[in-house]
Amino acid sequence: MSAADWVGIALLGGVGALLRFRLDELVQRRVGSELPLGTMAVNLLGSFCLGVLTGLSIGGSALLLAGTGLLGSFTTFSTWMLETERLAEEGEGRLALVNVGASLGLGLAAASLGWVLGAAL
Repeated sequence: MSAADWVGIALLGGVGALLRFRLDELVQRRVGSELPLGTMAVNLLGSFCLGVLTGLSIGGSALLLAGTGLLGSFTTFSTWMLETERLAEEGEGRLALVNVGASLGLGLAAASLGWVLGAAL
């Protein structure tokens, strides 16, 4: 990996993180649900986009920059788990299970749809 790749990943990582916070905030403010739908929206969009990259057979530096740098920092496993744990801790076990199940199921569907779309392009 070149120095330019490292710099690009760092810069795109910052962009991805900022986009994540903004989209999460916008969705959560509009929906106003106890379920963390902002994080779910971020992760579903990221899964779809990663699926598109895979379907397009993007590789090398382009995949590192877009997949790892931008989308790797855009999606967030740790926030998803923290919010799920918070729901369970607050006695919202059903919502915690919905958050896990919906995120996994819809995430796989989004990635698959993205892959199919990317392969068709």
